[in-house]
Amino acid sequence: MKILLTGVTGYIAQRLLPVLLEQHNEVVCCVRDRKRFNHAKYDSQKLTVLEVDFLNYESLSSIPKDIDYAYYLIHSMSTRSGDFGDLEEICATNFKRSMEQTQVQQVIYLSGISNASELSKHLTSRKNVESLLISPQYSLSTLKAGIIVGSGSASFEIIRDLVEKLPFMITPKWLSTRCQPIAVRNVIQFLVAILGKKETYNKSYDIGGPDILTYKEMLLRFAKIRGLKRTILIVPVMTPKISSYWLYFVTSTSFALAKNLVNSMKVEVICEPNNLAEILQIKLISYETSIQQAFDKIGQNQVLSSWKDAQTSNIFSQGFSKFIEVPENGCFKDIRKRKLINPEASIAKIWSIGGNNGWYYGTWLWELRGFLDQLAGGVGMRRGRKSNTELNSGDALDFWRVMIADKEDKRLLLYAEMKLPGEAWLEFKIDNNNILTQTATFRPLGLLGRLYWLAVLPFHGFIFKGMIRVISNPPKTD
Repeated sequence: MKILLTGVTGYIAQRLLPVLLEQHNEVVCCVRDRKRFNHAKYDSQKLTVLEVDFLNYESLSSIPKDIDYAYYLIHSMSTRSGDFGDLEEICATNFKRSMEQTQVQQVIYLSGISNASELSKHLTSRKNVESLLISPQYSLSTLKAGIIVGSGSASFEIIRDLVEKLPFMITPKWLSTRCQPIAVRNVIQFLVAILGKKETYNKSYDIGGPDILTYKEMLLRFAKIRGLKRTILIVPVMTPKISSYWLYFVTSTSFALAKNLVNSMKVEVICEPNNLAEILQIKLISYETSIQQAFDKIGQNQVLSSWKDAQTSNIFSQGFSKFIEVPENGCFKDIRKRKLINPEASIAKIWSIGGNNGWYYGTWLWELRGFLDQLAGGVGMRRGRKSNTELNSGDALDFWRVMIADKEDKRLLLYAEMKLPGEAWLEFKIDNNNILTQTATFRPLGLLGRLYWLAVLPFHGFIFKGMIRVISNPPKTD
């Protein structure tokens, strides 16, 4: 089968792709920027990567006509602008037009549960997209999920942040809202099993786990699994805006996503009964088991995808590749070189930087900078990293985005997503003589940018000098 996969850099598609390839399908992946896709991660001759933008219909002309099936996994909930519904409508319309020019038999769409009488803006948009995707030229199968629980999922990470950081919580009243969480493993099973199933053509199904819980119950059960005692007090006075700021400052979510989540969390997302799991012979996983499975993956350093890696920053609206070339003119640079004692150990150190491993020197200053960025509405240092030892192009790394992670070329390039009066890059490069060059580049925006560089220059001298010293002289291991 020849399958078109959209939303490839997103949380679900990154988990679905390897499963489709393991089943010997030919998969055509659609990405906005080819350089964000790590082709080397998939050892398959049946994988094709196309650079397309579903907001631009003309760019879809490269999609093959002999597609058999297609997955529509595009959403814009994390966008900082308020018009994500309009963006989703454009993407869905262009996708439909493109698919009508192919021989596709079935389009599979992952949406959100929308059974309540009043829906949030996000769920209304999801429902609208389903209507837009309907076509007489192909069959549409829609799966609607609520809270998806798995290592790296937005829901899991937000719950984890709340439970592990706050022994006592004063919370908004939406914590009394009921939902029906589903394990990410079950979501992938449904997406794969429904492929080519004619009895599911032109039908819509709610998918959820076996448990119906309030958000408060989800937090308390999570705490119990982690062996933590937590007290939660629900108060009626927290407005949606205050609730959004509460989520934003306590968890690793962006404010835009927090605001949309709060609006959605006021709506009950309970499945309408159906027998799809029975038809597809899928055993539903309980909420507690899904949490345990997520921590098993985290413990084994095998988190396959993270919601933080999706391209949510408006910085990259002009294309990811635009920021891969580090500018030379009109820039301030901090360049440091060191001869490496043990190049292999230093590479491992570079590839483990950030997240729980810290920045090796003056980490408290990095954390302070992250806190100030968060106060200014930036991403801060809360995103961490997906894996403790591996980095790939497109990964989120604290307030950086990984642009290039090439171990063979011994080069790591990071781009800053924090709030700055300019643009910043941090690069580690090891040459054939085992000389490590560590370069911080800042391209200022106007006078404010130049003043900013002068203000942080003393701290850079302290931080960057210590960081390269630690990287070039990693502790010996037995």
